Amino acid sequence: MLNKVLGAAGLVLLAAGLVFAFRPVSVNGVNCGSVFQPATGITPMDCDNRVADRERVALILGGAGLVVGATSIGIAMLRDRRVR
Repeated sequence: MLNKVLGAAGLVLLAAGLVFAFRPVSVNGVNCGSVFQPATGITPMDCDNRVADRERVALILGGAGLVVGATSIGIAMLRDRRVR
């Protein structure tokens, strides 16, 4: 049961990281684009701090999702090994 909860939490964290990475950023009403695709015709200095913060949050959420998912897989492998 624990590994299923951890697996679900890992997927939710990973999905949240992807949403933060692909969701557009705006500063003072100016569309800056997303972490992966900056908007055309913007001055990069206007958006650098906001996009960097968004990138950091996306990496933290995605990394936490991967760690929690790997922990879930590890727990499942240990339980299978004990049963044998």
